[in-house]
Amino acid sequence: MKKLCLLVCMSLGLSTSVMAQGDAEAGKAKSAVCAACHGPDGNSMIDMNPKIAGQHEKYLVKQLMEFKLASQTGGEEGRNNAVMNGMAAPLSEQDMKDLAAYFSSQDAKAGETPEQYVEAGRALYQGGDESRGVTACIACHGPKGNGMGLAGFPDISGQHATYTASQLKAFRAGERHNDMNGMMRDIAMKLTDEDIEILSNYIAGLH
Repeated sequence: MKKLCLLVCMSLGLSTSVMAQGDAEAGKAKSAVCAACHGPDGNSMIDMNPKIAGQHEKYLVKQLMEFKLASQTGGEEGRNNAVMNGMAAPLSEQDMKDLAAYFSSQDAKAGETPEQYVEAGRALYQGGDESRGVTACIACHGPKGNGMGLAGFPDISGQHATYTASQLKAFRAGERHNDMNGMMRDIAMKLTDEDIEILSNYIAGLH
């Protein structure tokens, strides 16, 4: 009897899990309001707004949940952004999962790295700077910037340099504080403006 109950519970748990997954088609229908800033397929044409096409589903859900949390706490918790707080506020958890499923299923368009940033960018991205305690980006984001979805590390490949630079500076200043265990803040605090310029432009060409 106990085994039967366990099997039923496991079955119900599995069904609930499946039902809770995002629906890409439903997400597409809900994504119209996102298009103005991120483009209809998540490939933003505005360099201050991130490309979210192909981004890890889990990461997208996390960011939307934290924008909503910031809207509920006046920016004290979560990820505070004047525009995204308002956009995320009315979303249900299922809305977030549906939107994440849609945008993660889209193909990200590759960017380019200006020639003058290639050598210095590769050195800093792949090797970091041990003398200053700067961890290599490749450790969490991989050789092509694709990140690790299960670990919660985002895909940063081909991202707009302007957006990447703004986020690194926000982490450095402590204005953005929703990073796992403060990892990005610890790294960004050791980066100079020149480092950030080099890295953001190098990352723009990774794919």
